[in-house]
Order: sequence, then structure tokens, then C-alpha cells
Amino acid sequence: MNQPAPKISAADVERIIARDFSAEQVAPVRAALAEYGTKAWHAEPDRVRVAILKMADGDSGRLRNALAAADQDYRDVLSAAEYPRYAQQVSPSEKNEIKRLLAVDDDWRQYREWFERKGRPGGSIAG
Repeated sequence: MNQPAPKISAADVERIIARDFSAEQVAPVRAALAEYGTKAWHAEPDRVRVAILKMADGDSGRLRNALAAADQDYRDVLSAAEYPRYAQQVSPSEKNEIKRLLAVDDDWRQYREWFERKGRPGGSIAG
């Protein structure tokens, strides 16, 4: 099963930082997120940074926890941020294709709603 994957830019990262954190927190959050992408095993830096921001939900402590998780295995952060229902409710051996599709659709809908939430300039995750 193919799950949709957002196409994320550095500008998206900046918009979400400004949307979710106070003006005083922007520079420290930006600096913390810059830590991801510095190691050879860090994949898709902008996408993972946005996943970290989603998991943080405006809380710098949760941001640090998500950043640490991404440093260990970025796929855990992507799964939790982009595919939470699928990760929790669909086992790898699931035979019910409808259950799989409903989880994917629900995850994609909630991700888009979060990403496009008001309070920041327009943008799109679909490429």
C-alpha cells in the first residue's frame, strides 16, 4: 500500500515555526531543528523537521523529545506525525484493505488540516 507523503520545503518549516511558537521562541526552535540533517543517516531534513514540529505542537520540551527520536530513527517521527492512525491500528499482516485505506485517508486528512491550519500564509503539501 502506498501512503501519501508530503512534499515539504524549507519555507514550510519556517511558516510552521512562526505559526506554532512565540516570537521569542523562533530563534531557539530554528537552531534546535538545524541539528537534524547534520548526520549521514538523517534523511529528508525538511520533511522530518515538519514532523518534529507537528509532534511538538508548540511545546519546546516535546520538540526536544521529537528531535532526539528523529536522531535515532527518523522513520519513527514520520510515522507518528504523518501516519498516526495507520501506525496504531493497522498491523503489518492486516488483510482488510478497506481498513488500510480508511486509516490512510484519515491520516492524510488530519495531516493536511494541521499543515494548512490558519494562522500562517497559504501553501500546499501536495506536489
